[in-house]
Amino acid sequence: MIARIQDGLLLAASMQESEQSGRNLQEYQNQAKQLFRKLNENSPPRCSLETGPMVFHILLAQGVCYLVLCEGSYSKRLAFSYLEELQAEFSELYGKRLASVSRPYAFIEFDTFIQKLKKNYQDSWSRRHLSSVNTELQDVQRIMVTNIEEVLQRGEALSALDSKASNLSALSKKYRQDAKYLNTRSLYAKIGLASAVCMIIFLYARFWWLV
Repeated sequence: MIARIQDGLLLAASMQESEQSGRNLQEYQNQAKQLFRKLNENSPPRCSLETGPMVFHILLAQGVCYLVLCEGSYSKRLAFSYLEELQAEFSELYGKRLASVSRPYAFIEFDTFIQKLKKNYQDSWSRRHLSSVNTELQDVQRIMVTNIEEVLQRGEALSALDSKASNLSALSKKYRQDAKYLNTRSLYAKIGLASAVCMIIFLYARFWWLV
């Protein structure tokens, strides 16, 4: 699904049921629409939201949200590679018209490209190939992952979650710095102790020799 960030207006969509999503497809659609209403310019540019056995992967770029629903076991790297290809094509075709549209699904014809791209990423050979060539994609391990209930039920904005992720990253960095400092102090203490022992032995040997 593709939506405008400023007002959550749906611009294009393509729905396809899988074994895990088929029973709750309408529920997932409703969750996606609620997510669109919570987006703003301060929301994280990339994030993943877990919902049952499925995961929403979200990419924000140039005022537009690109969202894909995948099974939890599907490669996060491939999911975001797919969204980036989607974003590049959509921006090229409709970027200049985004601000002027007012009706939902104004670019519904984009579904043709979505279906074609989706087929490439579902094909087993293509998945292996794409997995090997998409090495320049931003490190997916750093993409924020949270549960969708934190966003929908608690009314927490995605920007707030991004702030939490940044705070955790800062704390993690401080922890590493503190650990490095303590390790350095410990090393210096060991060197000082060894030097003191050597000095004592030297003085003792010198004194014994003089006696």
